[in-house]
Amino acid sequence: MGDTLAASLLRKQLKELTKNPVEGFSAGLVDDSNVFEWQVTIIGPPDTLYEGGFFNAKLSFPKDYPNSPPTCRFTSEMWHPNVYDDGKVCISILHNPGDDPHGYETAAERWSPVHTVETIMISIISMLSSPNDESPANVDAAKMWRENREEFKKRVARIVRKSQEML
Repeated sequence: MGDTLAASLLRKQLKELTKNPVEGFSAGLVDDSNVFEWQVTIIGPPDTLYEGGFFNAKLSFPKDYPNSPPTCRFTSEMWHPNVYDDGKVCISILHNPGDDPHGYETAAERWSPVHTVETIMISIISMLSSPNDESPANVDAAKMWRENREEFKKRVARIVRKSQEML
C-alpha cells in the first residue's frame, strides 16, 4: 500500500509542477516507468556565485515517501560546503525525521511529510544562495569559503561556465 501511496503522490506532484512550473528549477522523471527517480535542473539563483549556471541533479525517493525523505545528488560538478564530493546534498530537510543524534538540528528543521518536490528544490536553491559552513558536508569547500573567498568564487565561476557549455 505504501508503494502505491508514494507513487500516486509523486505523480500528482509531477503533474502539478508540469502544469505550474516553479521559477528556478525544472523537473521530470529520469525514466517514465519509474516515478521514484527524478531528474532536476537547477538554475543558479540570481545575485549568487552560481548565477547563470545550469546544474543537474537526481532526486531518488524511497518507497515510503513521504514518511522518509528523498536523496538529492548533483550529477553536474558542484563546489559547495553543503554538497559532498559525490554530489549528495546535505541539508536539514533531507535528513530523516526526529531528533538529530548529534544535537545540531532540531526535529522541526528535519524532514517532515509535508515537504514536496517544490519545497525541497526551494531549499536547495536557498542553500546555493547561503552556504552553511558551520556543519559542512565538504570540509574543503567550507574552509575555502571561510578563508579564501576569492579562490572559492573563481572555482564556482569555472563550474558555472562548465555548466553553460554542457547545454
